[in-house]
Amino acid sequence: MSTLHVENIGKEVETNDAQSFADVVKSCKLKHMVAAKVGDRILDLSAAIDQCTRVQFLEATSEDGVDVIRHSTAHLLAHAVKTLYPDVQVTIGPVIDKGFYYDFSHPAGFKLEELPAIEKKMKQIVKQRLPVERLVWPRDKAIAYFKEQGEHYKAEIISDLDASETISLYKQGDFIDLCRGPHVPNTGLLGAFKLTKVAGAYWRGDSDNEMLQRIYGTAWGNDEDLKAYLHQQEEAERRDHRKLAKIMNLFHFQDTSPGMVFWHHNGYVLYQTIIHYMRQKLYEFDYEEIATPMILDKSLWEASGHWEKFRDDMFVTEAEDKTFCVKPMNCPGGLQVYNVGLKSYRDLPLKMGEFGFVHRNELSGALHGLMRLRAFTQDDAHVFCAPNQLDDEVAKLITLVYDTYKDFGFTDIEVRVATRPEKRIGSDEDWDKSEQALSNACDKQSIAYTLAPNEGAFYGPKIEFHLRDCLGRVWQCGTIQIDYSMPGRLNAFYIDDQGQKAIPIMIHRAIFGSIERFIGILIEHYAGRLPLWLAPTQIAILTVSDQFMDYAKEIEQTLKQAGFRVKLDKRNEKLGFKIRDYTLKKVPYEFIIGESEQNNSTVSIRCVNGEQKSDLALVDVITALQKELATKTIPDAKSRYGLFQEA
Repeated sequence: MSTLHVENIGKEVETNDAQSFADVVKSCKLKHMVAAKVGDRILDLSAAIDQCTRVQFLEATSEDGVDVIRHSTAHLLAHAVKTLYPDVQVTIGPVIDKGFYYDFSHPAGFKLEELPAIEKKMKQIVKQRLPVERLVWPRDKAIAYFKEQGEHYKAEIISDLDASETISLYKQGDFIDLCRGPHVPNTGLLGAFKLTKVAGAYWRGDSDNEMLQRIYGTAWGNDEDLKAYLHQQEEAERRDHRKLAKIMNLFHFQDTSPGMVFWHHNGYVLYQTIIHYMRQKLYEFDYEEIATPMILDKSLWEASGHWEKFRDDMFVTEAEDKTFCVKPMNCPGGLQVYNVGLKSYRDLPLKMGEFGFVHRNELSGALHGLMRLRAFTQDDAHVFCAPNQLDDEVAKLITLVYDTYKDFGFTDIEVRVATRPEKRIGSDEDWDKSEQALSNACDKQSIAYTLAPNEGAFYGPKIEFHLRDCLGRVWQCGTIQIDYSMPGRLNAFYIDDQGQKAIPIMIHRAIFGSIERFIGILIEHYAGRLPLWLAPTQIAILTVSDQFMDYAKEIEQTLKQAGFRVKLDKRNEKLGFKIRDYTLKKVPYEFIIGESEQNNSTVSIRCVNGEQKSDLALVDVITALQKELATKTIPDAKSRYGLFQEA
């Protein structure tokens, strides 16, 4: 006999090596456990204890437990599909964020309408509470079995595995699948799942191979979590920036320029408002604004290291027997501006900001509205500094990042420090100094962060800023990257206080990342109801009839002179129609002008959320709205705009 410490109950229990983890779960009367975690390994509950001294049993709703649930539900999906479609071949079915998918070889293809029938079969298998059994077979036996079953993809996968790898399979009922595991003890522990969509996917991601049918799904530890997630997805669908863009007349896409935005007036006003905001920040933090060419000679990209790393992502063109690249990033061009004229240590830190328009040759299948484009604008900046200035400059950048996000209504921010990747340039000594500087800056400002090992850029580590929106989704936007290598590779230097040449440290900084993508995030975060200072049209003036148009024009001019973006609606439409139209377009305020307003020299106001106020003095309204503009107020849900709290 030996003792096993069960972390779930904080106690030691007596065991013997002949027992399984499932025996311990039963003896401890633990419920809803799906797997065992020993150190960093996650094991089936059916696994033997085998001299283990400590164990944590995973509940279905725990982070690791949900992964086991999703993995097992992918097998459940494959089991159901094989039952309904015996001629279909199964390939792979991994866990992904919030769910899973499984790829099938099915020449006839799946239709979205078929998913409910597949779900029904999955639920039938769940009700059978089939035991899930792990099998270990010799390689030849496993290959022969799958070939006999007509599962040629599975046989190919096994043939390509390392000869030393154990061939493990999992059996539930009459269905056997290749898998490393772990899995739930029986299918009855599944059930909180939903199949979501069908898509195509090439076998092993190679367009020369067969197009497979991919079925996506989501799975959770209980029905409550599933319902919450599905509600979130419904809300995300309602807030989809592409749908709202049509209603609000912001932008569109078309096949003649895939992955590139056609901005309409309203959208371009929003775009330019964000540019203007950041331009003011550049001035406030002592940046110079520059602009560099969109097309640069291949030799520059070779020298910077980008050609070797990003060649496949670049658009390339030929002219006069030379190869040029449409820039995928701005830093090599920024260094060319730095290199003009001799720089002294007295000139440092030198800060250069650029709203650089870049192009990246993304796969067409990866494009997604404003969130994934081939052409976009980066709010890029580069800070050139001496070693003794590095810590202070990184700290200033962190302050700038947080101040900016707060103005746009984001206060829930996750910070990660991404460290050196395997393929990189520069010395280990420089990487050590860079990583330490980033960690020190976060520590000094009491910013909690997690490490992202091996995820830094090829030229330096970075701080990543991830914003959490109102639906709990996380978006990676800003970065601060330290680069010891590129300035030297592109011949940048300054004269230090000893009169010697020295290579500056280059800090790459972006806050929005892609301005287009940030706009997409904003639209979805606010469901189109943008704060007043960001709204493309801030006030719509609507008349009850044409007889009040002259007074409405006076109000229009007064509001424009006060700095508001105003739309006077002159259409011969009923007032109710116009109110609905501007409400759908998410215009923050509608000023209603009729007989009472004209006679009393007042305005009546309707807010986009339905709040109304009648016969207000225009001067008071302007004062209240100017305050809202100046403070960039982010109103709460109860009172969407601050005016009605004071008027």
